[in-house]
Amino acid sequence: MVIAILTLSILGLLFGFGLAYALKIFRVEEDPRISKLLEILPGANCGACGFAGCLGLAQALAEGRVPPETCAPSGFEAQLKIAEILGQRGGKGKTKLVATLICNGGNAAKDKFIYRGIKTCAGANIFQGGQKICPFGCLGFGDCVMACKFDAMYMDPETNLPVIIEDKCTACGLCIKACPKKILILRPAEKKIYVMCNSADKGALVTKYCKNGCIGCFKCEKVCPSDAIHVKNNLALVDYEKCTLCGECVKVCPTKVIHPLI
Repeated sequence: MVIAILTLSILGLLFGFGLAYALKIFRVEEDPRISKLLEILPGANCGACGFAGCLGLAQALAEGRVPPETCAPSGFEAQLKIAEILGQRGGKGKTKLVATLICNGGNAAKDKFIYRGIKTCAGANIFQGGQKICPFGCLGFGDCVMACKFDAMYMDPETNLPVIIEDKCTACGLCIKACPKKILILRPAEKKIYVMCNSADKGALVTKYCKNGCIGCFKCEKVCPSDAIHVKNNLALVDYEKCTLCGECVKVCPTKVIHPLI
């Protein structure tokens, strides 16, 4: 009995020393910059960068596989700090972008049937494209809000449309991916005029199912002094490189679908 105990004890010590030696030999040294990068990254693990989480991005940054501005949610100041840690030159300052809803339907858009299925936009969209007559409009179940990891969106109970809090929006794009109707875009934050509609139907049809839709009347296009807005496929579109925020298009829009945020 004693011999058996001694034998097991000796074997345990030998295995222990062996594991300790193997750990020392095969240990992978972690780049000390990774922990510093993790302190700067937002920690939301949103995946907008293309990696599973912030740790994966931090490792890629340390290895030089991606540039400092890869994490859009971190913001420009954080990107400069990341560049400093990596010993790179920062200052590629990108134009701040914000998520923007291009639908003004919601409760103002008519339903074609009563939907009693799974209360998600993705679920509703599977069944005949959703309950709304407008095939391009918001379904109102808030998949985008649920996808946002930065509390930058909420559902307006009066309109049943998502509202973006621009100060909190990081332009990560998660809400855009979550929307089955593709009615969320990224817009330059300083450009405060946008068309809140996505319908490609002709005006006569739009007025039958949504009182807030673009009817493609060309009035906005005719009054724009900078040639910054044009009607294409029955929908007014703003060219943000040309737009001077004069607001003339807002004044003449008969359905008030062109929104100013000045």
